[in-house]
Amino acid sequence: MLPTIEGYAASVLSEIDTATTTVVANDLAALDTASDINPQLRGAMTDTSVPGIIRAAVLADVLQGKVDAVSLQLATYAIRVSPAQDANNALHDLAVFVETFRRDGLVAASSLGLTMARSRVAGFADARLARLTPVDMEQIEDDLFRWARTIESTDELRRLLTDRDVTIAARQAVVQSLIGGRAHAQAVAIAHYVIEGGRARDVVGTLDFLVDHVARARDWRVAKVHAAKDLSDSERAELARALTAMVGHNVDLQIKIDPSLLAGVVVHVGDMRLDATTRGRLQSLKDALAVSRPAVLSVSN
Repeated sequence: MLPTIEGYAASVLSEIDTATTTVVANDLAALDTASDINPQLRGAMTDTSVPGIIRAAVLADVLQGKVDAVSLQLATYAIRVSPAQDANNALHDLAVFVETFRRDGLVAASSLGLTMARSRVAGFADARLARLTPVDMEQIEDDLFRWARTIESTDELRRLLTDRDVTIAARQAVVQSLIGGRAHAQAVAIAHYVIEGGRARDVVGTLDFLVDHVARARDWRVAKVHAAKDLSDSERAELARALTAMVGHNVDLQIKIDPSLLAGVVVHVGDMRLDATTRGRLQSLKDALAVSRPAVLSVSN
């Protein structure tokens, strides 16, 4: 199972009740079976020519209203972060993980290498950030940064939190006693999971990694829109809805008017660029013509 998906699922499952867990386990088992027997569904999830964010949006459209909201959240995240060729396996692994959790309760985090352990904690953080505003996320960045510096500068604390002979519960109790109630609740939850899902000797390194991860995630919460003309309230609402469906969470629109675009909009969200302008279409046509234009031959007598 991809560590990122494991961390994300661990976070989501820790916040739902037994009845919902059963529903989600059944939904994902059914989806896993459907992806095996339905070539169109499997093809949509494993198309290597389509970015993960688009494949996830297609799956969300197909499943909307047919499965529980938590099932939809987990399945689309798995598709979004997994390589296209591995998407079917990722969905299967997720279904198995959730069923194991339903049957046995908490699934203990196995020991992983540094990079994979950080990825697992990042997945947990993704789930905790999903419903937050950019302002909340900025606070979490600050909280995690300050917590990392506190550990780094306090020898006794650093020795305690990086000691693998001290139980996870005991180390998490220290985290709770020092920052519980003093930091954003989700920053505290993430700091707890750093102890559980990360590497003991890499607590400070994982926290610094998360500060950068949260900053990048915050960039995906703001859509920078360049529009040929001002958008009406209904157009703004429709654009926000479309982007939310695509990226899997709410986005704030920052709109700048640029008449040189002629018509339409250019949208930047995170590292994704969407061009729906007349100027963009004209440039695409120009490029296509340049490629397809036959060579001009000069024939001399």
